[in-house]
Amino acid sequence: MPLTDVKLFALKGSASLGASVAANLGLPIAPHEEREFEEGEHKARPLEAVAGGDVYVVHSLNASPDQSPNDKLCRLLFFIGALKDAGAGRVTAVSPYLCYARKDRRTKPFDPVITRYAAALFEAVGTDAVAALEVHNPAAFENAFRRRTVALTATPIFIEHVKPMAAPGGLCVVSPDTGGAKRAEQFRKALEQALRQPVGSSFVEKHRSGGVVSGNLFAGDVKGKTALIIDDMISSGATLARAAEAAKKAGAERVLALVAHGLFAEGSEKAVLNPALDGLIITDSVQPPRLKQGVMANKVTILSCAPLLAEAIRRLHENRDLSDLLVF
Repeated sequence: MPLTDVKLFALKGSASLGASVAANLGLPIAPHEEREFEEGEHKARPLEAVAGGDVYVVHSLNASPDQSPNDKLCRLLFFIGALKDAGAGRVTAVSPYLCYARKDRRTKPFDPVITRYAAALFEAVGTDAVAALEVHNPAAFENAFRRRTVALTATPIFIEHVKPMAAPGGLCVVSPDTGGAKRAEQFRKALEQALRQPVGSSFVEKHRSGGVVSGNLFAGDVKGKTALIIDDMISSGATLARAAEAAKKAGAERVLALVAHGLFAEGSEKAVLNPALDGLIITDSVQPPRLKQGVMANKVTILSCAPLLAEAIRRLHENRDLSDLLVF
């Protein structure tokens, strides 16, 4: 099927990312209207026919200065509903950062499982598939939905950036907690294959109770090596700073963090500026990063996730295999 059959939309707050995805596909962004009403309600509608079409809506569901994750989720859901009402044959939500993906299980009595509730909302408006980048827990993401899920990995993006860094001292991939061990191991194996040389593995102990983080164990040999901390997101940055300090204390020559989503909650600047962290590499899945320009220029490198999203859309449209782009 030719890509000319694809309709690609990007909602407010994701227009820049949507334009980059469209450029990688060689497609225009389809026009739409978003209208605000005086009392805070809103509506969105396509401005061209979508009947029978294969439609993709790019919208990252992170907090921004003018919209909360709830606002963005609600707008995306209503727009998908409008597309289905207009006869769209298939609608795929492309949400690089998917809100509420972290609340995927009960950790206390009577806890909500909000990932599942969000999935039910997507299903209720007729969403055919949901694609996300480096979701917190891919298995929980897939199990929450009764529609097709596409759990994309940022590994190909980061490997292209890291490949030239292979140094005499070697590389070691660090998981900042045991929960991220599977993500770190997938990245380590892929990096080892790309470099055709051994890549070390290590992890940092972490326990969280009542909002207090503890744990001092560092397992793995990073002495004289470049330590690569791999994680799905940075919010407060506390976990990342702890891992960087532990790696430096264990003898790492240099510590870099590879993080898909730069959420940067209030106070995260301190963690980014921690002297134990030599550099932070993120994708542009969340726009714009909420850090001062000086911090961004000195410590943070932003890589585009648009080519990966575009390739996923291309393969979905053509019903081709995506396995090399997915988390397992």
